This record gives sequence, structure tokens and C-alpha cells, in this order.
Amino acid sequence: MLLELAAANAAFAVIKEAVQHSGDIMAAGDALFRYFDSKAELQRKANEKGGSKGSDLEEFMALEKLKQQEAELKQMMIYAGRGGMWDDWLAFQVKVKKKREADKREKILRKQRILDRIKDIFMIILVIVLLGGLGLIIGFAIWMARDV
Repeated sequence: MLLELAAANAAFAVIKEAVQHSGDIMAAGDALFRYFDSKAELQRKANEKGGSKGSDLEEFMALEKLKQQEAELKQMMIYAGRGGMWDDWLAFQVKVKKKREADKREKILRKQRILDRIKDIFMIILVIVLLGGLGLIIGFAIWMARDV
């Protein structure tokens, strides 16, 4: 969790510096994306259950820090960006989150299909081996019965 917070802080520092030097928030496009990634990962980890009282407090403080940075980022986008940039940023975050969730579901489905194929192949091999063994037993029994 601290790693994600450090990444978010570093990306936010780059964003602030880019806005101060150029006056244009678009100059920090890559840092905006890194900030979004770090924020999403930090929120995901904070939403997971478990943890000690110390880690709960760290999560709360980290999320509070992100809220402050988000408010400052909003101000930068409103005053240093183009009109409607903040709304576009929020829409972009929603779009990326949905895409990631869809990618995650697709990855899980792909893994499940592979496991199903492996299970099917195993069952086919098992049936072939059992039928082959049964054929050998029947053949051996017929051969033994013929000699008697």
C-alpha cells in the first residue's frame, strides 16, 4: 500500500511541476495516467478485507491524502486546463475502470476455458486408457478360455 501511495505522490508532484512550468496540465499526461493507476490500486487494496489496526489507519491516511490531491488536481484542471477538462477526466477514469474490469473478467474466463479443456483432454485420455485396459482384459480372458 505504501508503494502505491509513493507512486501516486510522485506522479502528483510531476503533475504539479508540469503545470507550474508550462501552465498546461496536458503536459503531464503520462503522470496523470500513473496517478490514476496508483490511486486505483491503492483504493483496491484499501477495499480488500483484513488488516491490523495500524494498516487500517495507514489506509485511511493514504486515502485522505489522495482526496486532498484530487481536490488540488481538480483546481489545476479547472484553472490550468481547458473548459470541461475535469468532467472529461472523471469520465475517462470511469471508462478505464470499466475496461480494466472487462479485461479482468476476460482473463478469468480465458483461464477457466483452458482449465475446462485440460479437464476434457484428461477425461478423454482416461476413457481411452480404461477402454483399452478393458479390451486387453477381455482379449486375455478370451485367449485363456480358448486354451482350456
